[in-house]
Amino acid sequence: MRPASLRGRLIIAFLVVAAAAIGTVGIAVLLVGPSYFAEAMGHAPGDPMGEAMAEATQVAFDTAMRNALLAAIIAAVVTAGVTGILVAARLSRPISRLARAADLVAGGRYEERVPIDEPGELGELAVSFNEMATSLEATERRRLQLVGDVAHELRTPITTLDGYLEGLEDGVVQPTPETWALLRAETGRMTRMVSDLAELWRAEARQLPLQRETFDAAGVAAAVVARFEPQAAQRNVRLVTQAGAGDAPAPALATADPDRLAQILGNYLSNALRHAPDGTAITTTTQRRGDAVRISVTDEGPGLGQDQLEAVFERFYRVDAARSRAAGGSGIGLAIVRALAEAMDGQAWAESPGPGRGATFHVELPAA
Repeated sequence: MRPASLRGRLIIAFLVVAAAAIGTVGIAVLLVGPSYFAEAMGHAPGDPMGEAMAEATQVAFDTAMRNALLAAIIAAVVTAGVTGILVAARLSRPISRLARAADLVAGGRYEERVPIDEPGELGELAVSFNEMATSLEATERRRLQLVGDVAHELRTPITTLDGYLEGLEDGVVQPTPETWALLRAETGRMTRMVSDLAELWRAEARQLPLQRETFDAAGVAAAVVARFEPQAAQRNVRLVTQAGAGDAPAPALATADPDRLAQILGNYLSNALRHAPDGTAITTTTQRRGDAVRISVTDEGPGLGQDQLEAVFERFYRVDAARSRAAGGSGIGLAIVRALAEAMDGQAWAESPGPGRGATFHVELPAA
């Protein structure tokens, strides 16, 4: 049997409450009323005339009381029913809207929203539902974009591999060491992309293993910069480190995973070297700022526009659309940087005075 609707149950509840109240009042009046009435009449005992009048008035009182109670019961039931219908309709309408919207969202209609026109808890429930639907819509949009981006990025190396393999099969392409090196480079490129995507997914889902400890962020930054010295020297790019600036002269002690911080700074420095002109400088600065430690990497490269400061942290975004993926990275590095920073309760962002004036990439982690 189909359960009663919320509106029906609310109406029944109103009628039950009204019946309980009427029953309580009726029992009290019928039991207590006659004795109070007799006492109020004040007939003297032993008086035949008084006793006859008392009996007659008692019968009249009982009859009038029953009629009055019956009329009160009818009026109370009608009032309770009408009130119950109105209140139940008012309460069930927004809940029914929420139920219909929830069914649509469950079916993939993530753009569905409910109006926020009710006060109190129902309004808060509508706000929470809309926020949930917005989050689901954004997640679905990112998922579809990620699928499209991955398909687009894998198409090029797969096409290259397929073309060369077909050429080798037909004898058009000779199996020279250069050919095998190119094929190996394409497979390595796909492997790196898949590994980066897997790491990005784990970082965004906060499923990466983190070894949190207290360490000197300036020491980690110096070690990462030292790794890039040979690569920078080939292009006459100077790598400069600065530490101790900021709010406190004490060492910039951070509480995070030092290996993940090294991964973030390695990504920053790799991007800076990729875009910095020959003969320029890249500066890495570590400073304590309040309850956080900030590490910044500043280059003298092409810089970023205001619309690019957030976009560079999106998956597969390229500042220079003409740059091939083979000449650059996988396009996922900065997305991993942000996900890692947020997984360590920090944040990552970029600043730039404008195109042609360089850029600074920051990561901020909780201070010890």
